[in-house]
Amino acid sequence: MNIRNMTIEELGRDLVYLGYEKYRCKQLFTWLHKNVIDNIDDATNLSKDLRKTLIEKYDFSMPSIYKEYKSKIDDTKKYLILLNDDDIIESVLMKYSFGYSICISSQVGCNMGCKFCASTIGGMKRNLETYELLSQIYLIQKYNNIKVSNIVIMGLGEPLLNYDNIIRFLKIINDKFGQNIGLRNITLSTCGIIPNIEKLMNENLPINLALSLHASNDEIRKKIMPISNKYKLNDVLNSILKYFEKTNRRITFEYCLIKDINDSKNDAYNLIKLFKDSFKHTHVDFNVNLIPVNEVKENSFKRPDNITISNFKNILENNNISVTIRRELGKDISGSCGQLRASVK
Repeated sequence: MNIRNMTIEELGRDLVYLGYEKYRCKQLFTWLHKNVIDNIDDATNLSKDLRKTLIEKYDFSMPSIYKEYKSKIDDTKKYLILLNDDDIIESVLMKYSFGYSICISSQVGCNMGCKFCASTIGGMKRNLETYELLSQIYLIQKYNNIKVSNIVIMGLGEPLLNYDNIIRFLKIINDKFGQNIGLRNITLSTCGIIPNIEKLMNENLPINLALSLHASNDEIRKKIMPISNKYKLNDVLNSILKYFEKTNRRITFEYCLIKDINDSKNDAYNLIKLFKDSFKHTHVDFNVNLIPVNEVKENSFKRPDNITISNFKNILENNNISVTIRRELGKDISGSCGQLRASVK
């Protein structure tokens, strides 16, 4: 097993089982997740005997950066990450006024089948292990000599279908002996896997939740998001309501604007009604993030014109709904929302 899959508590239990002092786990964890050493022999405050035992018992290998793409229109960089089994995933580094944010992948490919998204082309091959989730951050930080402040789990895959590894990732990346990235600086995006949304809210991990909404009713949503055939919109929003009431974390609703599909004034008013009906008995702090669709060669979906986008936004704002338009970072390197793939191009 790769040693970076283990939380600090699991490392401590293993070290005690192997006959070593439990306090060694903090030293080892720091080397692995804060210093991110490539060679365990660099952990000089660990005995040679312990290092030898660790090498015999665990895998210390890491993925590697296969290729870097630099945007010519902003500071965004996209990375192809080569996994140890030669699979490829993509991660995106974005620069903001507050610092650096990384968008990471959770699976090799995606099986959600959202019609407007390139990530789902070719389906899903497998879940990423915890160390592969972590490595996206570790590799990109080291390559750029930076410290990331925010993480968005919005790349390839549906994070809540890789639940156990995502939970382990969150605990490790937040650990004070590792990167110590605040959970409130982490956002997870989901298509709406109801059982795992409700499971997540009981983990005591106050991350931000973003729901890929993209429609104001089940009829439209089913046309562009097959997951709607399993989980109805009203049920998904009820689970989102429960998540907010449990965590008190602001919710983001991602709404991909697609020409002649979900971008009309009527769609905007229906979206307002959906929120009012779903949240009529309680106040929910939420924001609608409008995402003009990024065109993909494999489908015919088109971006609405700027007037249509502006009208949609204004209707929501005039009805006291917080709304933003997603910045299209890295569009020229296919690093924007819906453009990531599990392939080398």
